[in-house]
Amino acid sequence: MTRKALEGLRVIEYGSFISAAYCCKLMADLGADVVKIEHPDGGDEARRHGPFLQDQPHPERSGLFLYLNLNKRSVTLDTATPTGRTLLGELVGKADILVENWRPGFLVGRGLDYERLRKLNPELIMTSISPFGQTGPYSGYVAYHLNASAVGGVCTVGEPDREPLAYPLFQGHYQAAVHAAAATLVAVLQRDFEGGGQHVDIAEADVWASYHGGGGLMAFLYEGRVKMRTGHRTMGFYPWCVLPCKDGFISEIAVQGYQWKRFLELMGGGSVPDWYARDPRFQDRLEISRKYADEMDQLQAPFLMEHTKEELFQMCLERRIPFAPLYTVDEVVNHSHLQARRYFVKMSREDTGPLIYPGAPYKLSETPCAYTRPAPQLGEHNAEVFGEIGLSPPDLVGLRRAGVI
Repeated sequence: MTRKALEGLRVIEYGSFISAAYCCKLMADLGADVVKIEHPDGGDEARRHGPFLQDQPHPERSGLFLYLNLNKRSVTLDTATPTGRTLLGELVGKADILVENWRPGFLVGRGLDYERLRKLNPELIMTSISPFGQTGPYSGYVAYHLNASAVGGVCTVGEPDREPLAYPLFQGHYQAAVHAAAATLVAVLQRDFEGGGQHVDIAEADVWASYHGGGGLMAFLYEGRVKMRTGHRTMGFYPWCVLPCKDGFISEIAVQGYQWKRFLELMGGGSVPDWYARDPRFQDRLEISRKYADEMDQLQAPFLMEHTKEELFQMCLERRIPFAPLYTVDEVVNHSHLQARRYFVKMSREDTGPLIYPGAPYKLSETPCAYTRPAPQLGEHNAEVFGEIGLSPPDLVGLRRAGVI
C-alpha cells in the first residue's frame, strides 16, 4: 500500500466550528491521525449548522460537520473538570501537534496554555487560530469572520456611493486554516531538523492583510491610492468583464489586442462589425474602459443573448480567445473536467448512506490523499482513543457518570 504523506503524525484538534477543523482536515486527508476533542453536551458547534441531510436538522446530519471531519476520530471531554484537563494533557503528551481556535486567554484560564503543555511535551507544536492573534490590542476580542476581514482590509472598499462587500461563506475561517496548516507543517520540519516544539500564532486579520487581490494593498503602498470595486468589470482595458448570455454569464478577458479583434470578427460574422469599425471612440481600449464600457456591453448584448455560454466557449476556444463560462455550483459538481480528475469523492456512513464530498485540490503522485473514514459520530472513538492512554472500560463508565466524557 502507498504510504501516506503525514502517516505517523498525531494531531489533537481542540476547538470548534471551522478554522481548527479545516486545518486538521487538511492534515488528516494526508494521513495524520487526528483526534477531535468535543464537549460531551452537543459537541462541535458545526454540528448545529446546515445544510442538513434531507433538510432535517440533527447533530449527525450536518453537511458542514460531515465534510470538515472526514478521516478523524472523535472523543468527548469536558476540560472544565480537573479530570478532563488531566486527560487532555495525557493526550497532548503523546501527540505531535495541538490545534485550537478558542479566544486567547481561554486556555490560560484552564491551565492548558502552551507554556504549561510544553512541560508535558517539549516537542509539542501548538497552533492557535483566532480573529486577531495572541498579542496586540485586539487579541482578546471575540469576532466573526466579517469583523476580521474588515480589519484586514479586504472588504473596506466598495463601488462609489455603495456599501463595501464582504467575502462570503466564512472564507476568513477557511483561509486562516490553510495558512495554519502550512505554518504548522513548517514547524514540524523545523522540529525534525533541530528538535523542540513551538507555538504557531495565526490571526485571521493578518491573513486577510496579506492578500493582495486586485492590487489594492500595492496600489496604496506604492501610489497612495485606494482602489474601489468596479462591479462586473475590472478597470484598465476593455474587455475584462462578466456579461450575461442566453443561459447564464460568460467572462471576457482579452489581454492581447488580436484576441479582442478575433471576438469582434466572431460577432461580425467574419469581419469587425460596422458599428465598431466606424466609431473613433472605440479605437482605444483604455478609453472604452474609462468612458464607453456600458455602451460596449449593450452593443455586445444581442450577439451574446443568441448563444449559450457553452456555445460561446466552444467558438472562442476554436479561435483562441480566452473567454470562459461562469458555472453554477450544480454545474461545477457535474463538470466533466472535475469528474475526469476524480475531484469529488464518495464516502458512506451507516446512518447517512453514501454522500459526495469535495476532494483535495492537489494530486501527489507518490503519497496521494486518501479518504478512509467518514466523519465520526459524537464520542465514537472514546474507548479506542482513551484505551491508548491506558483507560479501561470500567474507567470510561465512571467518567461518563461523572460527565467528564
